[in-house]
Amino acid sequence: MQSSTNSTVNRSTHDSSRSKSNTPALRVIPLGGLHEIGKNTCVFEYGDELMLVDAGLAFPSDGMHGVNVVMPDTTFLKENQRRIKGMIVTHGHEDHIGGISHHLKHFNIPIIYGPRLAMSMLRGKMEEAGVSDRTTIQTVNPRDVVKVGQHFSVEFIRNTHSICDSFSLAVTTPVGTIIFTGDFKFDHMPVDGEQFDIERMVHYGEKGVLCMFSDSTNAEVPGFCPSEKTIYPSLEKHIAEAKERVILTTFASSVHRVTMILELAMKHGRKVGLLGRSMINVIAKARDIGYMKCPDDLFVPIKQIRDLPDRETLLLMTGSQGEPLAALSRISRGEHQHVRLKTTDTVIFSASPIPGNTISVVNTIDRLMKLGAKVVYGKGENIHVSGHGFQEDQKLMLALAKPKFFVPVHGEHRMLVCHGKSAQTMGVPKDNILIIENGDVVELTPNSIQKGDPVKAGVELLDNSRNGIVDARVLKERQQLAGDGVVTVLAPISTDGKMVAPPRVNLRGVVTTAEPRKMSMWTEREISWVLENRWKQLSRQTGPNNFEVDWIGVQREIENGLSRRMRRELQVEPLILCLVQPAPSGTRAYIPKITEEQNFSNRNRNNNNFHKKSNNNNHPNSSNNPQNTQKSPKVSQNPSAETAIEDSFEGRTRRRRSAVTS
Repeated sequence: MQSSTNSTVNRSTHDSSRSKSNTPALRVIPLGGLHEIGKNTCVFEYGDELMLVDAGLAFPSDGMHGVNVVMPDTTFLKENQRRIKGMIVTHGHEDHIGGISHHLKHFNIPIIYGPRLAMSMLRGKMEEAGVSDRTTIQTVNPRDVVKVGQHFSVEFIRNTHSICDSFSLAVTTPVGTIIFTGDFKFDHMPVDGEQFDIERMVHYGEKGVLCMFSDSTNAEVPGFCPSEKTIYPSLEKHIAEAKERVILTTFASSVHRVTMILELAMKHGRKVGLLGRSMINVIAKARDIGYMKCPDDLFVPIKQIRDLPDRETLLLMTGSQGEPLAALSRISRGEHQHVRLKTTDTVIFSASPIPGNTISVVNTIDRLMKLGAKVVYGKGENIHVSGHGFQEDQKLMLALAKPKFFVPVHGEHRMLVCHGKSAQTMGVPKDNILIIENGDVVELTPNSIQKGDPVKAGVELLDNSRNGIVDARVLKERQQLAGDGVVTVLAPISTDGKMVAPPRVNLRGVVTTAEPRKMSMWTEREISWVLENRWKQLSRQTGPNNFEVDWIGVQREIENGLSRRMRRELQVEPLILCLVQPAPSGTRAYIPKITEEQNFSNRNRNNNNFHKKSNNNNHPNSSNNPQNTQKSPKVSQNPSAETAIEDSFEGRTRRRRSAVTS
C-alpha cells in the first residue's frame, strides 16, 4: 500500500493521493469519543446521505465550573441536516444516547433505530425535553436489518456488555462492509443468558470486512475481561456481613449489576430504597420491558424505609462517579433531605472511576470515612468488572471479523495506539491502521484508507439546567473567578467624557499586597487614559450637549488596561468587571488623585526653581558666569522631567491595541 495510508504521513500527501483517484469514497467522521471517554458520536457519509451512529455525552472535568454536561460540537450536522437520513443506536448508556434529545432541538433526525431498552430510555428523555414529536423511534431485535437512505444497510449483531440489548453493527455500503463494534466484551456467562452472536460476526469475517471501528477502552489491560457473574460472591459476602444498613452505588444503566443486587437484597431479607432519578428511571424501564423481574413489595419509598430496621434496609443509589448533585455525594456532605449517614452503615462502591472522575470519587470516599462509615471499594474487593473487553477480547474480535483496514475508536490516545499494536499482531498491516482524532475524516474505498480534510469538532458545554450553552468566554471567566477572584470597578463618567467622582474599587477573592490607595490610583490612571486617548473613538456628538457614547467600549477599554496592569504589577489575572455610571453632560469634573499630586509636585518644583533663580541672581558671579547661564535652562525649562520619572515609576502598561479597533 502507498505511504498515503499511513497515519503518520502528513495531510498534503493524503490530499494528493486522494485527488488522483476518482473512486467515490465512504467518509466516516467521528465527532466525539476519540482521545477521551464519552460523547461517542459518529457520522457515515456517502454521496449526499448522512447516517449517524450514537450521540452521547461526557462528564465535565474539574476545571469546567458550573458545567454539568459535555457534548460534541455538532456544527457539521447542523450545516448538513437536510442530508441526515437516520440514526443507529448501539445501546442505552449515557455516553451513547445522552445527547440525542438535546440535538433534536437544533436539527432533525428523520428516524432512530435501536434496541428495546435504549429506545425506552430515549423516549423518556425526549418527553422530558419536549422533543417527542421531532423524530420517529423504531425498536429492533438481534439480526434485524434496516435500510437507512439509499446507501446504508445495517444489521444488528448482539454482543455482551454491562447493559442489556447491546449491539455491534455490520454496515453494508457501496464500497464494502464496515464492522462497528460498539461497546463490547466476550462474556460467556451473561446474567441474562443472551450470548454474543459470534456466528454472525464469523459470517461477515468470511464474507469480507473492509474496515472495522472497534472499542479501545481497555486496550492496555492484558487477558480476557471477567464475566459479570464473577462479582456475585463478593457482593453477597459484603451484604451478608453487614450488620446494619447497606448503602450501595453503581451505574444506573448497568442493568445486569442492578439485577444481581436486587436478587441479593431479596435473598438476605432486605427492602430496597432507590435514590437518584436515573436509577429510578432505568429500573422502571427495565421492569416494564421484562428485563428485570422482582416483586413490587421489594421496593419501599425512601420516606417510609427510614422506619424499617437498618438490618433490613438496602439503599441503592447513584453517585458512583462522585457527581456533585448525585445522591451519595449529597449524603457524604450531609445535604440529603431524607438520608443521614450513620457510623454503622456499610457503603459499597460497585463501580470504578471513569477517567477524569478519580479525584471526585476519592473525595466522596474520604468524606464517607470521616463520618465513620465502613466503605468497601477498589479492585481488591472484586465488586466491579468492566463492560469493555481487554486485549484478548479485542484480538478475538479482530480474528472473527478479519478486517482489511482497522481504526481504533472509543478511548484515549494511548488506548488507541495500544489497540493498533494489537491489530498488527493479528495480521493487519501497519499501513492499514489509522489513528485519528475527533473531526478527522476517514475516507474508504475498496482498496484504500486515508484521512480527508477534517470537519469542525469540539465541545458544547451545558450548565446545570442543560439548557444554556456555556461558551469558551464564559468558561474562561469562571476559571478566572475560581483562580484569581474578581475586581469590580464603578466608574462615574459624564457624557462629555469627564470623570465626575472617584471610582469605587472592590476586590473579591484577590490575593494582593497592594494597598487600597494604590489600587484606586491605578484605576484612576486607567480611566483617565481612556478618556484622554479613546474618547473620540467611543463617542459622537449629536447636538450642543448631546452625545452618543459606546459605554460597552469604554468599559472594555478600562477592563483591558486594568487587567494588564494587575498582570504586570501583581502577577494575577482576576476577572475585571467595570460598570460605568453615566452622568449628564456638564457635570463638574473630578480631579484624580494622581493629577493633584502631579500639580502639587509641579508647583513645588516651580517654587524651587524661582528660589534658585533668585539665589543665582543675588550671587556676585551669576550674571557673568557662562556655565551658570547654560545650566539654568535645564532646571527651569524641563519641569516635566521629574513627572516623567514618576510616571515610569508608577508605570502604565503600553496600549498595543484598542478594544475599539479589535
